[in-house]
Amino acid sequence: MTEDIQLKLKSSPCQVKHVEELVKSLMCKCQLNQEVCDNILISLTEAVNNAIIHGNKEDIEKYVNIKCKESSTKVIIQISDEGNGFNPQGIKDPTLPENIECCGGRGVFIMKSLSDQLLFLDNGRTVELHFKTA
Repeated sequence: MTEDIQLKLKSSPCQVKHVEELVKSLMCKCQLNQEVCDNILISLTEAVNNAIIHGNKEDIEKYVNIKCKESSTKVIIQISDEGNGFNPQGIKDPTLPENIECCGGRGVFIMKSLSDQLLFLDNGRTVELHFKTA
């Protein structure tokens, strides 16, 4: 692993625009292909939005911290909020017929689909996304 790339955002939806800059930086540093870069951008944007809206309840006194680590074979991104956490086991599968019209769960479904591994740590206050690069 080499030096981490980090970003600290205030919990305001307008801060999400900084995610793209971070992904561009990762793309250059890690020489990611476009597909991996796109998957990271979509997943990271979703995780940051969830942290701001659901985790920190858009409280601008709270922050979302992003840490990226890379190796020769993968990029690991941790997104942490200062909220109360949640139980990831309680997320309903949005693809089931009974949940199709319900709100919630789609973002986690997208992150699971686009990443190679998705972990919830610290009682749901941290999302860890893994992306293979080789």
